[in-house]
Amino acid sequence: MAKEQKKQESKQQKKAGGSKGSEKLTEEGAVPAIVEAVMGRTGTRGEITQVRCRILQGKNMGKSMRRNVRGPIKKRDILMLRETEIEARRIFKKINKGSQS
Repeated sequence: MAKEQKKQESKQQKKAGGSKGSEKLTEEGAVPAIVEAVMGRTGTRGEITQVRCRILQGKNMGKSMRRNVRGPIKKRDILMLRETEIEARRIFKKINKGSQS
């Protein structure tokens, strides 16, 4: 009886846990970061803005990193980051063949 109850409890905990790796996201909670620069637009329709931001609290305090942001954003805005380990890939400019610039 006790074994069945433990199995059911562990199954419920796994279901409530969320996606793989989500425990790392919710460990610290949200961490504030200030936008230092707007790097450019990305996404298939230009709906994502890449920014450089400096983390203000937590174990990575003072670290400057690139992040992708959706929605209106400008310099000196505060972002609340759920995760501070992964940095966004750099945006590369598209070079068109035959263009003279």
